[in-house]
Amino acid sequence: MGRRPATGEPAAAKGGFWPLRDLPTVVWLLAALAAAVLHASLPAPRWLLIHLLLLGAVSHSILVWSRYFSDALLHLPARPGDRRRQSSRLALLNGGAVVVVVGVLIAQWVITAVGATAIAAAALWHGTVLLVQLRRALKARFAMTVHYYVVAAALLPVGASLGTVVTAGDGSSGDERLVLAHVAVNVLGWLGLTVLGTLVTLWPTMLRTRVVPGAERAATTALPVLAAAVVVVVATTLAGSLLGAAAGLALYLGGVGVLAVPFVQCARAKPPSSFATWSVLAGLTWLVVTLALLTGAIATAPTWQQAHDRLTLVTPALAVGFAAQVLYGAMSYLMPVVLRGGPSAVRAATAVLERGAPLRLTVVNLGLLVAVLPVPPAVKSLAGLLVVAGFAAFLPLMALAAKASRRAKAAASGKPGSGPGSITRPSPGPTPRGSRPSAEAAQQARKQGSGLAVAGLALVLVAVAAGVSFDPSAVGRAGTTAASAGVAPTGQTTTVAVTADNMRFTPARVEVPAGNRLVIMLHNADPETVHDLVLDTGADSGRLDPGARASLDVGVVGRDLQGWCSVVGHRQMGMVFEVVAVGAPAGNEAGHAAADAAPAMGSHAGAQPDGVTPETAGAPARLDFSRMPGAGFAAHPARLPAASSKRIHRQTFTISEVVREVAPGVVQTLWTYNGSVPGPTLRGKVGDVFEITLVNRATMGHSIDFHAGALAPDGPMRTIPPGGSLVYTFTAARAGIWMYHCSSMPMSAHIANGLFGAVIIDPPALAPVAHEYLLVQSELYLGADGGPVDVDKVNAERPDAVVFNGYANQYDHQPLTARVGERVRIWVLDVGPNRPTSFHVVGGQFDTVYAEGAYRLRMGQEGQGGSQALSLAPAQGGFVELALPEAGHYPFISHLMVDAERGAHGVLAVSP
Repeated sequence: MGRRPATGEPAAAKGGFWPLRDLPTVVWLLAALAAAVLHASLPAPRWLLIHLLLLGAVSHSILVWSRYFSDALLHLPARPGDRRRQSSRLALLNGGAVVVVVGVLIAQWVITAVGATAIAAAALWHGTVLLVQLRRALKARFAMTVHYYVVAAALLPVGASLGTVVTAGDGSSGDERLVLAHVAVNVLGWLGLTVLGTLVTLWPTMLRTRVVPGAERAATTALPVLAAAVVVVVATTLAGSLLGAAAGLALYLGGVGVLAVPFVQCARAKPPSSFATWSVLAGLTWLVVTLALLTGAIATAPTWQQAHDRLTLVTPALAVGFAAQVLYGAMSYLMPVVLRGGPSAVRAATAVLERGAPLRLTVVNLGLLVAVLPVPPAVKSLAGLLVVAGFAAFLPLMALAAKASRRAKAAASGKPGSGPGSITRPSPGPTPRGSRPSAEAAQQARKQGSGLAVAGLALVLVAVAAGVSFDPSAVGRAGTTAASAGVAPTGQTTTVAVTADNMRFTPARVEVPAGNRLVIMLHNADPETVHDLVLDTGADSGRLDPGARASLDVGVVGRDLQGWCSVVGHRQMGMVFEVVAVGAPAGNEAGHAAADAAPAMGSHAGAQPDGVTPETAGAPARLDFSRMPGAGFAAHPARLPAASSKRIHRQTFTISEVVREVAPGVVQTLWTYNGSVPGPTLRGKVGDVFEITLVNRATMGHSIDFHAGALAPDGPMRTIPPGGSLVYTFTAARAGIWMYHCSSMPMSAHIANGLFGAVIIDPPALAPVAHEYLLVQSELYLGADGGPVDVDKVNAERPDAVVFNGYANQYDHQPLTARVGERVRIWVLDVGPNRPTSFHVVGGQFDTVYAEGAYRLRMGQEGQGGSQALSLAPAQGGFVELALPEAGHYPFISHLMVDAERGAHGVLAVSP
C-alpha cells in the first residue's frame, strides 16, 4: 500500500468513531451467528445465514475498505463532504440488505426487488466514485487494484437482479441456472474480485514484507481473465451449457493462479505467523479447492438440477470457509490500525486479537471440513456448532482489543507519535522494538500454539465421537447398499421425472434397463407440505419444501428397488415408489425382499430435531406403569382459570418439535403447540372472537382445526410448510368444550403425536365452583426411545398407553386437590385419535353432567338421579360436578379398564 500523504488521510479512517462505518459489520455478524444457532426455528435458515454474512457483513466491509484502500493507493486526501456521501452510500446498501432479507422471509418478491434496487444503486454510486478517484489521481504503482473494485461494483447490480428473479421464481425448471449465475456474479465477481485485488497489496503488508517484483504485472494480467471468467459462467449458464459454465470456472481458477504466484512468493519470503495471515490463507485455500471441486462437479453433472445440488453442497465452503475467514483475518489486521494511537496501541490491540488463534483456526477449519462431508446429522450439527463458536469468539476479542488500545494510548499520552492522528501499521510482534522475545520465549510460544492447535483437533474429534455415539446406526448409513447387485454397467443413464403430491409419487413405478445408471428428478408439487424420497439402498433426496426440486442419483441399477417418503405417516398413506430393473439376472429379487425387511435403512423416517428418528433414536421405548417419575417432575397443570372478561382473544400458537418424557423413563419426540401437550387452553364466552396466529417452526407441514368455530376449512385449516404462518379467526357461537387439532395428513398420527388442545366456551350462567380442572385424554403410540409416533401402531389401533394431559398416571404422583364438601368441576375432552372414554371418579357420584353442549343431569332439578360416568367418543367433551363427602384419595379413571391400567388414571386427594 502507498503511504498516506501529508495533506490528509483516507476518509474511511478519519474522524474516530463512525457509527455507519464501524457498527453494521458487527451487527450483521451477530445476526449471522444468531441465525446459525437458531436455524431450526427460522424460515429459510440456509439462505438467511448466507445472506446475513455475505450480503450484510461482507458487502458492508467491501464498501468501507475498498474506498479506504483506493484513497490510500491513489494518494488522495479526503475532500469536504466525503464522509457524508460515504455515510449515505452505506445507509443505502445496509437498508437495501435489510429490505431484501425481510422480503425473502415474508415471501414478497416486490419488497425484495425494492431492496435489491437500493443495493444496486449503492454499488453503482460506489463504482462511479472510484472511477472519479482514478481520474483525479496521478499515476500510482498499484492503481490496478482500484480497477478490481470498479469492475466488482459494476457486477453487483447484475447479481442483485438475478437474485431477485430467483426469489420471484416458483421453483420451476430453469431456476437452478439462475442460482448458479447469481452465485457466480456475487461470489466470484463482487466478493472475489474485491478480495483478490485487495490482497495484491494487503497480503505482503500483513506479512510485513515487500511486494515482490512482478506483482503489479500479475494483477494487471489477472483482472481481465477473472472478469471474463465471470461473464463466461453467467452467459453459458443462462444459455444452458454445463460444459461452458465449467469452462468459465476453470478460467477463473486460471486467473487466481496468475495472482497466486506473487502471493506464494511473499509467503515464502515471510511465512504467515499471525491469526490474520493464517485466516486469510485458509480462506484462499478454501476458495481454490472449492472452485476446483465445483468445476469438476458441474462438468460431469448430467442435468442442471444435479449441478445445482452440487453447488448447494459447496456453498457453505465458499461462504464460511472463504468469505468469513478472509473477513475475520482482514479485520484482525485492520482493526488495530484504524483504532490508531501509535505503535504501542496497535501492538496491544493485536496481541488481544491473537489470543487462542491456533485453537480458533483449527476448530473453524477442521469443523467446517467435517460439516461439509457426508457425515451423520448429529456429527454435522456438532461440527457446525464448533465452527460457530470459533467465529463467535472473535467478537468479544474485538471489544477487548479496543479496550487494550485505549489503555495503551492513555499510557503513552504525551509521547511523540502517539497522538490521535497517528495511524501506524502493527509492528512485527507484540513487544516493543528493542525488546524482542528471546529464542527461548519464541520456542515457548510455538509450543503453546501447537498445544492450542492440538486442543482444537481434540475438540473436533470429540464432536465427531459424540455425534456418532448419539446416532450410532448412522455410521452404517454413510455408504449405501449397492443398487447394482453385481450387474455390469452399460454406460447409459436413464433419467426419470417424479412428482410428489397428494400423498402419492407420480409415477409410482419406473422401469430401468439393468446396468443403466438411474437419475430421479424429484419435484415436490404439493403446495402445503414437505416430502422426500428414500430408497432401500440408503439413497435419499433430502427433505423438499413445497415447490422444491432435487435430483437423486441412484447409481447403476441391477435389482428391483423400493422407495418411500420418510415423513412420518406418509409411507403408510401410500407414498411408496418402485424401481424395476428390466433384464436383471434371476435371483436379484432377493434384494427386493431384503428391502422390505429393513425398510428404514438410511431414511429420515420422520426426521426430528437433532437427527432423532425412529430408526436412529435407539431401542423401542418400554413402559413401566409402576415406575416413579424422576426428581424435578412437574405434572401438566390441570387447574383451569376462569374465563376472562375479554371479548376478543388474540394468541400465537407456535408449532415446534420437543423431546420430553411421556411416562417415567420414556422419552419421545412430540409435535406441539407452544411446546406443551395438550396445547394452550382457550376459554371464553358465547360470542367471543378468537384470533389465532399459527406459526410453523417444525420440520414438516402442519395445520390447525378449531371445532369451536364454524367456517370453511379451505383457507384457515390448510397445511402450512416449515417457516409458514397463517391467521385463524373464528367466533364462538355455541357453548361447550371443543377440540382443536392438526388436520394435516395422516391426521391420526399428527393428533397422536401431540398436536391437540381444548377450547372451553362457558355455558350461560355457569355457576362458580371451588375447584375446576381440565383433563384431556389421548393415546400414546410409542416409537423408538426419543423418536416420534409409530404410525403402524396408530393404524392398527394398538396404543401403548392412554393418558390424561399427555403423561401416563401423572396425577397419581401429583394428585389434584379439594376439601371435603367443596364442589369440583372436571372438564373432560377425548381427543383420541381412536379410543373413547368412560370417565369415572372412584368413590364419587356426579350430580351434574354436561356433555356436547347440553346438560344431561343438573343439580337441583326434579328427581334424585345421579351419574357414575361420562361417556365420550373421540372429539367429544363435557364436564361433571361432584362434592366428596369424606377425606381420602379418590381415583379418577377411564372405566374402559384396560385404559385405566395403561395410564388413564389419576387421584383426587380430598382433605378434611
